[in-house]
Amino acid sequence: MGRLVGRVALVTGASRGVGKGIALGLGEQGATVYVTGRTEVGGSPTTPLDGAVQETAEEVTALGGRGVAIACDHRDDEQTRQAVARVVAETRRLDVLVNNVWGGYEYFWDGTEFWLEAGFWTAPIDRWDSMFQAGVRAHYVTSVVAASTMVAQGSGLIVNVSSDAAGKDDAGVSYGVAKAATDRMVACMAHELREHGVTAVSLYPGLVRTESVLRAAEYFDLSDSESPQYVGRAIAALAADPEVMRHTGQVVRTSELGQEYGFTDIDAPSGS
Repeated sequence: MGRLVGRVALVTGASRGVGKGIALGLGEQGATVYVTGRTEVGGSPTTPLDGAVQETAEEVTALGGRGVAIACDHRDDEQTRQAVARVVAETRRLDVLVNNVWGGYEYFWDGTEFWLEAGFWTAPIDRWDSMFQAGVRAHYVTSVVAASTMVAQGSGLIVNVSSDAAGKDDAGVSYGVAKAATDRMVACMAHELREHGVTAVSLYPGLVRTESVLRAAEYFDLSDSESPQYVGRAIAALAADPEVMRHTGQVVRTSELGQEYGFTDIDAPSGS
C-alpha cells in the first residue's frame, strides 16, 4: 500500500512536464491528486507539445492513486479560488499543494529568436510579466487560498517548484529575479505557517527530461538528468515524512532528497 493513501494533493500546471511527473510520483504512492492545467482533451492546445490535464489524471489513477483533472488558468485568481474550493468541497482536506505552474516560456515555441537577445534590454518586457503573473503571483495566490484549509487541519505541505537560477547572475534577469522571489516567498510563508504545523519548501530539480528538453536534446547533456516522475518521488517522500517540518523555509534539491529518503529514478538500474 502506498504511503500517501488517504492524502489529498493539488498540483498546478500538470498537463505535461515537471507538473505531470509530480502528479505521477504522488499517485504511485496512493494519493488523491487533483491536477490543473489549461490544455484539455479535445480543446485548443496551449503549446505545440503533447499532453492534457485529463490524460495526466488518468495516468495518476493507473499508477494506483486517484487522479482528478481541473481545467484552470492560474493567471485568473477566480479560477484558482474555484479550483481549490472544489478540492476542499470534495475531500474536506488538502495535505499537499505543489505550485508548479509557470509562465514566460512562450519563446520556446512562439517563434521568438531569443538566442539573439544580447541582454535584458533586448528582451520583451512581457516576458517579465509572464513569469511574475503566471509564476510568482500564481504561486502566491494558490498558497493564500489553500493555506486556510491547512491551518485549520493543523498540517500540510506547500512546495514551490523553483530553480538554482535564483542564485545565479547569468540566469537571465526576469528568470533569476522571479525564482529568487519564489524562494523568498517560501521563507516568509514558512515563518508564518510554522506555528500552525504547515511546512513550506522550495524545491530545486536538476535537469529534467521534460517534453521541451527532449525536443531540444541535442543542446543538453542528459547524462545526469532526471525524469519528471523523479521530482514527484521527491515530493512524495517529503509528504510521507512525519518530521518534514525540519525542512520548512528551506531550499531542498531532488538529488539530495533521493539520498536522504532512498528513492531512485524510474529508469535507475535495479539495486541502485
